[in-house]
Amino acid sequence: MTKKEIDLICLHGTNGEVTPIRLRLKDEDGQYQAYTIKEYRDLSHHGTKLMSDGVYVTDKTLIFECKIIVFGREKRIRLYSNEPYLSWIMTS
Repeated sequence: MTKKEIDLICLHGTNGEVTPIRLRLKDEDGQYQAYTIKEYRDLSHHGTKLMSDGVYVTDKTLIFECKIIVFGREKRIRLYSNEPYLSWIMTS
């Protein structure tokens, strides 16, 4: 699994719900690439465990399983952030 730090745009609803909208990351050439999140599933708040991609999470970790389109192909990724939710990582 690949882990990368990313920039993430989220919608923060009045009910406290977080919705991932768009992500940006540097490619191997150091250029920023941006992707719109087409679908997502919230996997947050399901206890403390080691995820299948090697990321250790707690009840306070935000976890989103997302679908993005890269070069015309669907790609499934996971996004993670821990309190205070200021930085995000992506696994693919």
